[in-house]
Amino acid sequence: MLAFKNLALRRGPRLLFSEVDLALHAGWRVGVVGRNGCGKSSLFAAIRGEIEPDRGDIDRPARLRMASVAQETPALPDAALDFVLSGDAEVHAALRLEAEAMAAEDYERVAEAHARLAELKGYDASARAARLLHGLGFPPHTHGMPVAEFSGGWRVRLNVARALMTPSDLLLLDEPTNHLDLDAVLWLEEWLRSYPGTLLVISHDREFLDGLCTHTLHLHEGRARLYPGGYTAFERQRAEQLRLQQIAFEKEQAERAHLQAFIDRFKAKASKARQAQSRMKRLEKLAGTEAVRAEREVRIDFPVPAKQPTTLIQLRGADCGYRAGDDGGAVAKILGQVGLSIEAGDRLGLLGPNGAGKSTLVKTLVGELPLLSGERVAHPDAVIGYFAQHTVESLHEGQTPIDHLRMIAPEAPTQAFRDFLGKWNFPGDRAFEPIDGFSGGERARLALALIAWRRPNVLLLDEPTNHLDLEMREALAEALADFEGAIVMVSHDRHLIGLVCDRYVRVADGRVEPYDEDLDAYAAWLRQRGNAANVRAKAAGAGPAAKAEPAARPAPARPARPVDAATKKRYAAVEVRLAALAAEAEVLDAELAAIAVRGGAGAAQTAQSLGQRRQALVAEREALEQEWLELAEKLEAG
Repeated sequence: MLAFKNLALRRGPRLLFSEVDLALHAGWRVGVVGRNGCGKSSLFAAIRGEIEPDRGDIDRPARLRMASVAQETPALPDAALDFVLSGDAEVHAALRLEAEAMAAEDYERVAEAHARLAELKGYDASARAARLLHGLGFPPHTHGMPVAEFSGGWRVRLNVARALMTPSDLLLLDEPTNHLDLDAVLWLEEWLRSYPGTLLVISHDREFLDGLCTHTLHLHEGRARLYPGGYTAFERQRAEQLRLQQIAFEKEQAERAHLQAFIDRFKAKASKARQAQSRMKRLEKLAGTEAVRAEREVRIDFPVPAKQPTTLIQLRGADCGYRAGDDGGAVAKILGQVGLSIEAGDRLGLLGPNGAGKSTLVKTLVGELPLLSGERVAHPDAVIGYFAQHTVESLHEGQTPIDHLRMIAPEAPTQAFRDFLGKWNFPGDRAFEPIDGFSGGERARLALALIAWRRPNVLLLDEPTNHLDLEMREALAEALADFEGAIVMVSHDRHLIGLVCDRYVRVADGRVEPYDEDLDAYAAWLRQRGNAANVRAKAAGAGPAAKAEPAARPAPARPARPVDAATKKRYAAVEVRLAALAAEAEVLDAELAAIAVRGGAGAAQTAQSLGQRRQALVAEREALEQEWLELAEKLEAG
């Protein structure tokens, strides 16, 4: 499938790797790992033919179909579904031909388009594209939105969906889990496991790599080595390899010392000259095994809080959501009657499907979102360290790490800043460099350092691992494990949340409740919920046409139960309507959140209208859920 022969690659004057000789076979799923800057993305660029190797070759099959995720998406007017469909260029062209021919009432061209779609097996293309969007967290009503209206993180998801839609034998994915929620990560992992081609994926999510990869390609110190298995298997094999290398080095050094001692002692004696000469030849032939060099580890820490109140933050009977305008009439309730207490030493993980309200709950705990009703009580000595998904983007271009700290503590001496930043791996002159040239991982590390400087006693972290490499994630996990304050975390990184959190809360269906199972049980719950949602979304997306589809042939009816067919029909109709209501509610929530942030003329009136519509949706949903339960009981009884 893909072979590297004596491959060497440079970026500017720096040698990324050399002497790479290995082959990747069809059907392999290979995780590409290594420190930031080791050449992972450059390797992908060389495979795509965007850059030429400095030495060696990359052998590809002549008709290899390749797909990868674009790094940027322009502000296109195309609908999201159409953008994803365009990943399959031939099917997309046939669908456009069909639409144009239908509009022109040119039925000969319509027939040609149908023949082409049949040849390409493209009749289900729109459904496949919709399933990809749904799996990556896009509600059905967003499928028709222009690409330009989505934020940067959501455009990344669109690029992933488009790459998955592209017919390919080789799929290259560079950090596909960034900007995804846990449910979308689990869905993507399952989808990729069934991908029939060869997969190369760069990722810093070790659980994702363990669940997906058949092999791991490690780039380190200018070399590339292939290991069988996922990331954990790679770690074990590499540790054993380094142990054996160190043993061989120590054995060789002992032999060198013994030979050199003999040579030094007897080289001047004529009677021993022949033996000394023999040992000198033996010394020259020793393999020259290198010592295992200690790899520099990134270590960070959160300072001990100055004060540690017992109860830090409480929500009592809280309704959480968004409000626009000062009249108090335009509201959108996302979570209802929340009762939650954050105590000293808590390690709390927030779990829940995409769009369920996890970020809303975190913002409410922070105090960024005022309550719609109920009570929020924060201890006077509570010092909150808040890392939001937009925190990295809020750093000031043109400013240095020292400048950012000086904004927080203008009276502190520069040396204190330098000492502190050194602990966060910004040593020496790096602390005085503008952040314009910093990578995403360095910016995320700086944002966390700014939080740590304040010595918080409660950390509220919403997806803190985006852009962080594996080494930094491990350092963050260790720092959080040693942190003496409380932690509330939302993260798609199962390894991090599993190491740090000892208690979980599930946010779903407008409720916040304790979750006593583990992450594996939660993943199973998400899959079960997702399968049911897929069925409902498919039916809802079919619209009125869904009613015309013939139902599956029922089993022979029992004379005593003539009501079964009508009950089943109503049960299916209620499920379809509930899916449509859920999708519309997610869209309204996003619009209300945008209005609350943006403000401006007419915001209050628009928000009031949207809030009233959402309240109507909630009322209808509650009534339908009660009916759905009653119908389910009837069917079970029958």
